[in-house]
Amino acid sequence: MASFGWKRKIGEKVSRATSQQFEAEAADEKDLAGDDDANWVHATKRRKEILLEDCVKKSKELKDEGADLAENRRYQEAILKWDEALQLTPEDATLYEMKSQVLMSLHEMFPAVHAAEMAVQRNPRSWDAWQTLGRAQLGLGEIAMAIRSFQVSLHIFPMNPEVWKEDLSWARKLHEQQKATKTESVQALVKEKELAQEPVPDYDFESDEIVAVCAAIAEKEKALSAAKTVVIVSASGTVETVTEKDNCPTIPDETLFIRAR
Repeated sequence: MASFGWKRKIGEKVSRATSQQFEAEAADEKDLAGDDDANWVHATKRRKEILLEDCVKKSKELKDEGADLAENRRYQEAILKWDEALQLTPEDATLYEMKSQVLMSLHEMFPAVHAAEMAVQRNPRSWDAWQTLGRAQLGLGEIAMAIRSFQVSLHIFPMNPEVWKEDLSWARKLHEQQKATKTESVQALVKEKELAQEPVPDYDFESDEIVAVCAAIAEKEKALSAAKTVVIVSASGTVETVTEKDNCPTIPDETLFIRAR
């Protein structure tokens, strides 16, 4: 049975020149492989850039088409164009802001507020997005929130006369009217509550006026009770009413009349 010894190291008998040539060729192949990897990464990056540029270009075309449709009051078609553009560039705040304006024109206030909020989230420095958000909130009756949105818009662009003279002044006027209406409502409720809790007046039944009235009623009843009324029917069927008085007790002849009470 053959015995096994230690294996010799690979390349122990390889000449130095051959070894150096082999190492040089391996280094060249490694450089070529590195260049291929770099080229592949660069190509992939470039393809992404081109794709992004195409998306931005297509999105802009759709945005412009939607704007033209909105100017012609074809609001639903404009929204469809902008939704398609948002699929390509979902971070475009302008698309959401334009969509919110069109939704307000359609009196769809809840979606308009949502679209304006999306615009503000994507570009908090956009004064027109804050202005549109304030107008949408005003359409929902959220006056205090609208005032805040207009104030933010003015903070970003203080020299905007439209927001200052129209939007903010109108919102503040509505806010004052709302406060006045609430105050009147509260006062009316308080007045109704006070009337409901008003006590019944305590009449003085022993006053001279009431005593005099009671005495007059008693005298009238006494006079009526002093006179007695008798209905007399004669044998022939004649009916006669006779009033008897205390000082005149004369009664017709009973042979001629039948007394009935």
